[in-house]
Amino acid sequence: MTNENTAAIKSNYGAVATSGLSSEHAGVKAIAEAFGYSAAELSSIPAGANMGLSCGNPTATANLRAGEVVVDLGCGGGLDVFLAAAKVGPTGKAIGIDMTQPMIDLANKNAASSNPPLTNVEFHLATIDAMPLDDNSVDCVISNCVINLAEDKAAVFQEIARVLKSGGRVAVSDIALKKPLPPELAGDISALVGCIGGAIPIADYRQGLLDAGFAAVEVVDDQADLNAYASVDNQAGCCSPTMSDDPLAIIDAGCCGGNEAVLEPGIHQRLTELLQKYDINEYAASVKVYAVKP
Repeated sequence: MTNENTAAIKSNYGAVATSGLSSEHAGVKAIAEAFGYSAAELSSIPAGANMGLSCGNPTATANLRAGEVVVDLGCGGGLDVFLAAAKVGPTGKAIGIDMTQPMIDLANKNAASSNPPLTNVEFHLATIDAMPLDDNSVDCVISNCVINLAEDKAAVFQEIARVLKSGGRVAVSDIALKKPLPPELAGDISALVGCIGGAIPIADYRQGLLDAGFAAVEVVDDQADLNAYASVDNQAGCCSPTMSDDPLAIIDAGCCGGNEAVLEPGIHQRLTELLQKYDINEYAASVKVYAVKP
């Protein structure tokens, strides 16, 4: 992955944090519900924590218990951190890691607005392959549609293994490939930012975790319809949906609008064009990933 691609990811997802997207917008809420969040879960957390960037609900399958320490890779505005915090309770801790300062700022703002205030959450500005956490300090690692964006996935898997305690577990939702992408999709920066271009084959995902020392590894196709993104307000990829009354409008400099210094204008339209040309479900899948550190 080039520096340009990394900059594009940071720029676009950082801009989403200031876009005002939230569960108060029907399209954003619909995407979260399409990928496994209940209305009760979404209403229990600050609306701004959900920006329609999910491809699953890892907290629903992580089997979190009171007193545990859980880390969310690529926490965004704190959606899964807040849900995890409720499950681990005041004797546990939920930690969010994100590489974009605007997302960290938003997560802290959302935490401060929670009622009652959350005392068992914290957020760190860092990359997911270099977390500011001690070895063997975490019970569970979760993530939601983020590892596909990482340049060095092997380094991410090794870092997860480093911070997990013996017996600690992985419960991740992500995008993985069922078969190779067409060259037009694989090489398009809009597909990368849209959580498609950086995905790896399901078999490679599984092998990467095994190589990092994990046991009981499962990478399961969730059978979710990835076209759920495109069917809501012209959503495309894991970029956030538009909020304009015009379904063809885009968020200026947002996840799908792009910073013109980094991305070509009209990246949202470009990704939409690609997903109209190719049935993404033929090539990619929303997967549930499980693993245990021996």
